[in-house]
Amino acid sequence: MTVAAGIGYALVALGPSLSLFIAFISKKPFLILTLLSSTLVWLISLIILSGIWRAFLPLNSTTWWPFAILIFSSIAFQEGLRLLFWKVYKRLEDILDAFADRVSKPRLYPTDKMQIALAGGLGHGVAHAVFFCLSLLTPAFGPATYFVDRCSQIPFFLVSAIIALAFVTVHTFSMVIAFNGYAEGNKVDQLFVPSVHLAAGMMTMINFAYGGCVIGIPLLFLMAILTVMHCGRMVWRRLSESQRQVDS
Repeated sequence: MTVAAGIGYALVALGPSLSLFIAFISKKPFLILTLLSSTLVWLISLIILSGIWRAFLPLNSTTWWPFAILIFSSIAFQEGLRLLFWKVYKRLEDILDAFADRVSKPRLYPTDKMQIALAGGLGHGVAHAVFFCLSLLTPAFGPATYFVDRCSQIPFFLVSAIIALAFVTVHTFSMVIAFNGYAEGNKVDQLFVPSVHLAAGMMTMINFAYGGCVIGIPLLFLMAILTVMHCGRMVWRRLSESQRQVDS
């Protein structure tokens, strides 16, 4: 039964990502390469961050501000890396467009660019889930489960899986928003992504309070829903503009 529970926790964290992969990413080899490259980049970034912060561990668990600094510095590093990731992608996009012009083929469509951003965001989300959830699930396949005093209502492994699912959603669709914001110079989209990332990261600190997971997890999913809604509006606007340009 615990084997089934361990698999269930993994599917909670990565089940929707697997569905996205099968539905959109797996059909195009270039998107698969983008996903794998993005996952590797973000895993390396998390390993670098953990190596830096290892020198300051253990943190004082009686105060909140060391954890706030850790979260803020990590998010700032990752958002800087996101911009660098986009710049690399932009150079690749220019190369692909130039090649398309030479062989008299159409350039990348807006939908192609969004799918590339989606693959990059999914890679970021998968890296987060692997680092913060799947790496903790080995004991979940044992003969029992595990609870922590500050969230005694829900097994620790289930809490980790649910939080990972929220962050996978935020990271996946934030990348689509960020790429569009960088490409269009849209300050709202550019500021929305780090703001949501920072807000979601800080909300995890609510779990330090007794029973805080009951409040923190719904707030995390509220941020995930806001991210998906904002991404949906942005995609609808971009596709509508592209259709009007075609019609004209």
